Amino acid sequence: MKKNHLKVLALSLLLPATFAVQSCNNGDDDPITPVTPVGIAANPNDFKGDVKSGEVVTLDATKVYKLTGAVHVKDGGQLVIPAGTRIESTGGTAAYVTVEQGGKIFANGTASAPVVFTSPAATPGSWGGIVIAGKAPINKGTTASAEVGNATYGGTATDDNSGSLTYVRIEYSGAIFTGEKEFNGLSLFGVGKGTTISNIAVLNGADDGVEFFGGTVNVSNIISVGNEDDAVDWTEGWNGTATNLYTKRRSNGVGNRGIEADNNSNDNNASPRSNPTIKNATFIGAKNDGTESDGLKLRFGTYATMDNVVLSNWKTGINVEHDASVSYFNGGGKITNVKFDAVDKIASAKSSAGASVDVQANTFTENTSATGAGSGTATPSWAATWSSL
Repeated sequence: MKKNHLKVLALSLLLPATFAVQSCNNGDDDPITPVTPVGIAANPNDFKGDVKSGEVVTLDATKVYKLTGAVHVKDGGQLVIPAGTRIESTGGTAAYVTVEQGGKIFANGTASAPVVFTSPAATPGSWGGIVIAGKAPINKGTTASAEVGNATYGGTATDDNSGSLTYVRIEYSGAIFTGEKEFNGLSLFGVGKGTTISNIAVLNGADDGVEFFGGTVNVSNIISVGNEDDAVDWTEGWNGTATNLYTKRRSNGVGNRGIEADNNSNDNNASPRSNPTIKNATFIGAKNDGTESDGLKLRFGTYATMDNVVLSNWKTGINVEHDASVSYFNGGGKITNVKFDAVDKIASAKSSAGASVDVQANTFTENTSATGAGSGTATPSWAATWSSL
């Protein structure tokens, strides 16, 4: 009898530990841990609504979710999207995903099983894209309201954590409503550096691929191809890093720049100043189609440090505007190891008054061996399988 009591005691101590281990594996590709959808995940054919405070909503990777309206991840809520999950928008631009301040999204795919947001219409502008609003600093004010979903963003938390996006493909999103209101594929509003953004492909959208509105988030392995506005855009004081960027403009008369970079159009010296670090980047244009064919458009007081950059098939490679930006980049040492390939005009500059300014010899340094995102103008090896390129 004494041995039986010991066995029962040992089993009672083991069970909580086992449960804890399985609980930590929620969202992984683990067949031992079945998913029982709750909340807005319970009806895959009508996926919309709020992920409420204190609620963890986990999608079922074996099902296709029809995004029919807006999803808002509220403060204290968590949306978990396992590897291999497919979300198809059928709700037009009324359908989008917004993660509000204090909310978190965990969309973690793998190279062989990415998380895919798409539309069966396969048409740019078919849905609104993904919006994350964090508590990191911006220069538009202490806080502001996001263009999409009206979520509050900004604050003082540089390490703010909104979750993680890894191996995620975002297709056919974006829309322009007015000059001040537009959907991008991935919009990062005041997102903090505690957030993980890595291995993201934004393809065939109707506006910018990825746009940063202030914040301190770092990103890596980013693809922006076939989008109808800028491949990468930043403003409002973004201070993060971007490592391994591969972008390509659509060649049918739409699409603008590789990078459009601003600090603040109303106050070019607003603080915190936009000053990211860009390393290992390829920007491919379509110089004979459309207008605004600039590889890099650096203006309105933005700063940046860039290294190992390939600029291919642009009318202008580097275009710097407004006094604060011109003074900074003409100081030298900020744009290094650039390879220009089929670029008509290497660089140009204009003052805030619109007058042409001489581009100083040390504004950039050239390197014909620069590899950019890893393979020059070719698709980089890190983008294989999951990006659909």
